[in-house]
Amino acid sequence: MPEQHPLRGVALMLAALFCFALLDATSKHLSQTFNVPLLVWARYTVHCLLMLVFLGPSQGARLVATARPFAQIGRALLLVAVTGFAMAAFRVMPLAETTALVFVTPLIVALLAGPFLGERVGAPRWLAALVGFGGTLLIARPGGTLPPDGILYTMIAAVCYAFYQIQTRKMAATERPVTMVFYTALVGTAAMSLALPWIWTGPAPEPLEAVMIASLAIYGGTGHFLLTHAFRHAPASTLAPFLYAQLIWASLLGWLFYDQWPDTLSIAGMLTIVAGGVAVAVAERTGARRIDLERG
Repeated sequence: MPEQHPLRGVALMLAALFCFALLDATSKHLSQTFNVPLLVWARYTVHCLLMLVFLGPSQGARLVATARPFAQIGRALLLVAVTGFAMAAFRVMPLAETTALVFVTPLIVALLAGPFLGERVGAPRWLAALVGFGGTLLIARPGGTLPPDGILYTMIAAVCYAFYQIQTRKMAATERPVTMVFYTALVGTAAMSLALPWIWTGPAPEPLEAVMIASLAIYGGTGHFLLTHAFRHAPASTLAPFLYAQLIWASLLGWLFYDQWPDTLSIAGMLTIVAGGVAVAVAERTGARRIDLERG
């Protein structure tokens, strides 16, 4: 087991989340000119090509070696759906509010862990989930300024992301992480390439726009690389609360580039979602310690 460096792990986590926020901000800008499915295709195609170039020579056939090919494909398609619906939401919604609504995912996972993973969902998880969902109502409140279609896209993305995380938990014990990452890139490329004749519409990108489109994969790949290394230097229970720093990055980027800042009720909703998510992390950490004590 590698030596633990919690501060280094937190720094890597914050850098990873900044990459994800840049990915979201860039996709929001590009989606005003180019259609979302085309951006999704580019994001996964460039990602796949980069993995083939940098990992193909050393990994060879191990990149695709798996005992559960259909599970890999299903998991990858879930992430493609997350990417597409999230980009569609960012196209019409502010960065901060969209990011906050997607962050109900850990709460959905906490509730679905019972029927799909056989985990016990106790009262603390239920209470934390209710608190978090209360926060979503503050952001996506009736009579608010957020567009209904954007809210719908965000909620679909959050649900797909929850099932993606559950599938990841199921497969993590038997599948290599690099293989799982490659399958998401490969399946995303294949699925969106099949649709390419129908989604290749609109203007041809200028050189700077082409670089920005390619950067979507670079931001995503770099973010996942940094995130993986963050968990090598610090335990998940230490890093979990810092996941919500992405809300800070999203708010700052939305303010700097789009002159968008959440209103008071939306900020209250974000804080409520963060409180629910942190409560879930604390409950899971306490439960893990109790299990360790019982086994000891």
